[in-house]
Amino acid sequence: MNTLLSIDKRNSVLLKMAALLEKERAQIIAINKTDLDAYNGDDISMYDRLKVDDSKVDEMIAAAKHLASQEDPVGKERFSFKHDNGMQVYNKTASFGTVLIIYESRPDVTVEAAGIAFKSGNKILLKGGKESLKSNLKIVELWHQALIACDASTDWVEYMQFNRTETQAFLEKPTQKVDLIVPRGGERLIAFVKEHATCPVIISGRGNNFVYVNKEADLKIALDIIINGKTAKISACNAVDKVLIDKNLPNKEAFIKTLISKLKAYNVEILGDENISKFDTIETINSDSIWHEEFLDYKIVIGEIASNQDAIAWINTYSGGHSSSIITTNKDAAKLFMENVDTAAVYHNASTRFTDGGQLGLGGELAISTDKLHQRGPIGLQHLVTNKWYVFGNGQTR
Repeated sequence: MNTLLSIDKRNSVLLKMAALLEKERAQIIAINKTDLDAYNGDDISMYDRLKVDDSKVDEMIAAAKHLASQEDPVGKERFSFKHDNGMQVYNKTASFGTVLIIYESRPDVTVEAAGIAFKSGNKILLKGGKESLKSNLKIVELWHQALIACDASTDWVEYMQFNRTETQAFLEKPTQKVDLIVPRGGERLIAFVKEHATCPVIISGRGNNFVYVNKEADLKIALDIIINGKTAKISACNAVDKVLIDKNLPNKEAFIKTLISKLKAYNVEILGDENISKFDTIETINSDSIWHEEFLDYKIVIGEIASNQDAIAWINTYSGGHSSSIITTNKDAAKLFMENVDTAAVYHNASTRFTDGGQLGLGGELAISTDKLHQRGPIGLQHLVTNKWYVFGNGQTR
């Protein structure tokens, strides 16, 4: 087990990493281009996540610098208690130890997630996808340069070049102690990790987010939020896949026709239930099972719903537990919806695209958890810790 580095040393490594990312910017982008050129899949969201350009490098640098500026999450007092017998009891945050991050196609995770794990005093094991191997190895090389420059062991950041079989073997019988696993990616990856892992797993990734247009909605706000949620970044887990429209919405037909034409302008494939598809030449859904699906594509399902209560029940049945939004001018309707919808983030008159550690004030995230235990939603620096009891006595026995 690595001895916890001082906060000054952890911050120095992060700042050095930021400087190296800037210095090696052109080479990172050039190496990433070889990964992009070699990618022969037709998954546009995977390609989008794989790509590193100047703005993506800017984000990596900003993440490293911001992490260096944040308070130390380790050793924070959460509780204190003076026992009748004179013992002083404290509960403080503590590092997990070793965190394994398994992810697909996102070289920026090699900076941001590794940085969050490192700043919170953890050793990081990185298992990236084969499609981003060259990009990831270059970034890990920079991590090692930053660690050496600050007189810290390169053991803190380790890259694992495992295929699927080797990964399964490691999950079932780790060759070193692993305290927490964070899979970031599609449902197949998450199911694979959950099936084989022998230590705690934080589930991250699945979206399938809903927007409910309440009967008292501001229709301009509704249009803006749906278009933004669907088209701004289709590869994001906070994108919108489903829209529920209140059957008692005034000017419902005009609104639906406007929404459909705006979505078509972005080449979004639109499916509707029988109440929606009669307003335009769009495909009618043939099974309720599609309401469970996360698309990660220019595709959306629109349905009619009888009431706020019905919308809540529908979302709680079909959503991925990630994000949902109500569009309404009625604060009581919003309160009812937000208190009863079972998703990690709930919105009133705002886009689900804000479910993101940076956007919600955490400065970045390791992952966005749809689990309820440990931490729900974006997992920031302050959440990637466990806790420990410190008890000070002078001979007390029980």
